[in-house]
Amino acid sequence: MQNVTIVGLGLIGSSIGLGLKRWATNDGKRAAVLEVTGIDLDLEHQNYSKKIKAVDRTEWDFAGAIGNADFVVIAVPPLAVREVFETIAPHLKQGATVTDVASTKVQVMEWAAELLPAHINFVGGHPMAGKAQSIEGAEADLFVGATWCVAPSVTADETAVQTVLGMINALGAEPLFIDPHEHDGYVGGISHLPFMLSIALVRAVSRDASWRDMKHLTAGGFRDVSRLAAGSAEMHRDICATNRDALVRWLDVAIDELQHARSLVAADTTEADETLLARFREARDARAEWATAERREGQLVQDTESELSTTSVSEQMSHMLFGNMFRRKPRTGSPRDRVESSRPDRR
Repeated sequence: MQNVTIVGLGLIGSSIGLGLKRWATNDGKRAAVLEVTGIDLDLEHQNYSKKIKAVDRTEWDFAGAIGNADFVVIAVPPLAVREVFETIAPHLKQGATVTDVASTKVQVMEWAAELLPAHINFVGGHPMAGKAQSIEGAEADLFVGATWCVAPSVTADETAVQTVLGMINALGAEPLFIDPHEHDGYVGGISHLPFMLSIALVRAVSRDASWRDMKHLTAGGFRDVSRLAAGSAEMHRDICATNRDALVRWLDVAIDELQHARSLVAADTTEADETLLARFREARDARAEWATAERREGQLVQDTESELSTTSVSEQMSHMLFGNMFRRKPRTGSPRDRVESSRPDRR
């Protein structure tokens, strides 16, 4: 029997447990070869994780939770990883594999090299999936189709790497080997910058004197852009603390973009308005290219199928305003063809 211990039973940790338990019980022969133990300093998390059957048992004592574990998954906020490494190091058994799910990798890899004993194998990891909810949003399907970054330490053996890949496969995710420095630079732009912009938006409007009345006018645009601000404040702080250089660089780029946009809006000239239009079209086209990117034939990398309807956004808006006055024939073709056809003629 393989003993798996999950340290941290929040959304990610409990979802990993649910996914592994489902994988094990999908085939009765596998059920007897996997036992999942959970440990969390929050008693409510432990009890809820047991209630939803994300773990077979829970422990309060790290020696009891870790001592017999073949595979340990660290699912705590980034700044807590160091303390967890220090705590579990004396209890890890010979040859155990340890992985993590922290949103930053360079700092975690350095802590692992410094604090974990030489007789274990550390393989850094980061699933590109999540929700604003905490443990109540845990589900076995959370990682299905998601990219799972993998960054083995220089001392990790092939068996340990295969163990982590086996977990990723069991959870339905797609592994991607990546250098820790590249990882932190990339996610600084596509994951960490977005929540900083979301927080900036919410703070900008909610602190205005008119917010009491303004909030009754909010709709889909505000909801979509502000969603990330509802995430864990502690997690956001930890990400900033462990990925400072990359995040500062991306914030500088975003500030430059906003400053340029501001100067164009303030200019109040036809030339400035046309420049704005060109920037808006460039951004729209870049997003359309992203939304239609395929991992393999017929399978989108992103969950954007609902956006790729046969009716363009401009057509939907026209219908809302004018009904069927300007009704067009429905379009056919692939999602990519439909997005391409909605773009202006740039001959």
